[in-house]
Amino acid sequence: MKRFFILFLMLLCIGLSGFSQSLSSAEIDKLVERTMKTFQVPGMAVALVKDGKVIHSKGYGVSSLKTQSKVDDNTLFGIASNSKAFTSATLAQLVDARKIKWDDKVIQYIPEFRLYNSYVTEDFTIRDLLTHRSGMGLGAGDLMIWPDSANFEIKDIIYNLRFLKQTSPFRTKYDYDNLLYMVAGEVVTRVSGKIWEQVVEDQIMKPLEMNRSAASFARMKDKANVIDGHTVVDGKLQVVPRHDLKTGQCSAGGIYSSISDMSKWMICQLENGKYGSKLDKQIFSALAQREMWSPQTNMPVRSDKYNSHFSAYGLGWGLTDVKGTKQVSHTGGMEGMVTQVTLLPEMKLGIVVLTNQENGAAFSSVTNTIKDAYLGLPNEDWIAFYKERLYKNEKEELELSTKIQSETEKALQVAGNQPESGLFIGEYSDNWLGKVTISERNGKLWFQAVRSPQLKGEMSFYKGNTFAVKWISRSMKADAFVLFSLDPEGKAVGFTMKAISPLTDFSYDFHDLDFKRNEQVNK
Repeated sequence: MKRFFILFLMLLCIGLSGFSQSLSSAEIDKLVERTMKTFQVPGMAVALVKDGKVIHSKGYGVSSLKTQSKVDDNTLFGIASNSKAFTSATLAQLVDARKIKWDDKVIQYIPEFRLYNSYVTEDFTIRDLLTHRSGMGLGAGDLMIWPDSANFEIKDIIYNLRFLKQTSPFRTKYDYDNLLYMVAGEVVTRVSGKIWEQVVEDQIMKPLEMNRSAASFARMKDKANVIDGHTVVDGKLQVVPRHDLKTGQCSAGGIYSSISDMSKWMICQLENGKYGSKLDKQIFSALAQREMWSPQTNMPVRSDKYNSHFSAYGLGWGLTDVKGTKQVSHTGGMEGMVTQVTLLPEMKLGIVVLTNQENGAAFSSVTNTIKDAYLGLPNEDWIAFYKERLYKNEKEELELSTKIQSETEKALQVAGNQPESGLFIGEYSDNWLGKVTISERNGKLWFQAVRSPQLKGEMSFYKGNTFAVKWISRSMKADAFVLFSLDPEGKAVGFTMKAISPLTDFSYDFHDLDFKRNEQVNK
């Protein structure tokens, strides 16, 4: 779901043996160990498939700093947005069965589906659900599921889509979204008569013998060998609370899987949907796969060592060319975990990297070092490069945070500079996120979202009509400005929000909120 989980297009390699055609398992071991140490990753699992066979499959480190259990090739990780390709596959199965068409209108199957613009609603197709070109902004509405999905069911999400304004013309611009993949899962549910979670387990995982995988953490039969997520907070690596999507939401990022099971998925993909010992069975047709792997939405082409000529999003997959070879890939991330799947179909090569830390530089380092070896590219020390880039980002964020803190402390020291807190206390509502209460605790304002309980924290006066809210959960890394609008008497009548740091993940879409004071409650 996260920006650097999805749009991490700076590809990396590490100096090992340039111009070789593959890496040995021993070389991969050294690569992973160096990567984990550099980027503070407690546990990682890596698998390679080539020409229909698994040639490397191994776990590294520990699944949790709490338990110290070792990672192996059956350890389950949340694959997050790598679930999206499974959602496209379940729809492809319905296309193969002639129960739907890619270009059927969504309202044929979900009559209550509405977007902000009526024309867009009427013309919106199943294909559009999968291609990030709706016209809504990046990550629009993600606060209904991120950092938690406390009270939002799929019916709420479908209803609230109508309040998310267009930020670009329909089908003209790539802006990654999660909510429309949930709608795609609901299409599967309504056409098949079974919830998407059951469909993906019955029609993909079971035939491929992905026996430990499940559509969500809650649906896992055996939780004895599963990772905890980790992130660095105030310089210390720690376990973060698990984010488990609700039924009806998992089609955007709910699946848990292992490298052993994901290897079977990659082989099926590289064999054009075929599986079985004789490749005599079919999960989806080759025609459907060509559609999923065909460019649907153009993306910017970034200058890099791979001499890429195009970049696009297909149906659940990112597409580009690397040194003249087609690449099909995706990344994914939830709190404390990030993953990457990369396929080079013409080479029948597949690479999956699963991690239990949310630093995307780790999976990129491993994946692209392996890829570079197969492409015969000269080696470079990209780990050092990326380490420096991360240091620069962290330094900039610290400087910004220090500046904001200094401004709020200065405001407290200036007599009469801080407005009367009573002008802001009350209940406010946003059309899609719902109610927020602004109250007073220990002489300071306190922010609490009713339907997203983790959005709570102390508010400090910043300047003008603006306060800064510091969330209790420091692992969120998403402190925000609250910008009040006032009536002629100086009383707050509403507020908007904005992330303080430009590095804040896009799923914290505070900028899409527009709160109005609930006059009925506050009279």
